[in-house]
Amino acid sequence: MSSIRVTVWNEFRHEKSDPKVTALYPRGIHGAIAEFLASQGFETRTATLDEPEHGLTQEVLNNTDVLMWWGHMAHGEVSDEVVARVHERVLAGMGLIVLHSGHFSKIFRALMGTTCNLKWREIGEKERLYVVEPGHPIAQGLGEFIEIPHTEMYGERFDIPAPDTLVFISWFQGGEVFRSGCCYHRGAGKVFYFRPGHETFPIFYQPEIQKVLTNAVRWAAPVAGPTVTFGHRPQPMEHVEPFLG
Repeated sequence: MSSIRVTVWNEFRHEKSDPKVTALYPRGIHGAIAEFLASQGFETRTATLDEPEHGLTQEVLNNTDVLMWWGHMAHGEVSDEVVARVHERVLAGMGLIVLHSGHFSKIFRALMGTTCNLKWREIGEKERLYVVEPGHPIAQGLGEFIEIPHTEMYGERFDIPAPDTLVFISWFQGGEVFRSGCCYHRGAGKVFYFRPGHETFPIFYQPEIQKVLTNAVRWAAPVAGPTVTFGHRPQPMEHVEPFLG
């Protein structure tokens, strides 16, 4: 069986401008994620905002089974042309995993059709991420919850459509809750939004978080289903006597 091909996309801006983020992720958030996914047997590559076409050429996307997206401070700099290209590939079957502040990315808002707004607070409080759908493939191998010692709070209302499946709900030390693991189907593609992953905390090094992302890649990867066709179908599949009025 061929390996799942994963492209990890990142703005790669915080790592260049914030010494704290540079120290945490010296190879960039994308580099850290791609490294642990490669250790799980996936074929990984990275792409960043400042590369030509943001590193997401048609050739790259055609050779990507699952695209992972991390963005925060430069959503508006992402080309509408590239967003449309990614959108088309998702509808055609490519998986998309949107991380943390990627909720405000152009591609996630386009796929959701809503503002994707929320409440937030950054004081480094504790998060408890509860598994509420223990039979889902993304929850495989996890306990009842994941505890993240320090994180940025995201709180409801999260302005998204109701997920097809809700896998995780977060509770924060300050009292808020949040739908943190949301699965959707769009066309032939699958979309997973996963909340943890703020750039100033070492969340992507946490083994349980890496387990979630590993599971999510396997869940989001395309399946060998039938090719969907559209348009005028002049010849019926069965014999039909024409109605002549």
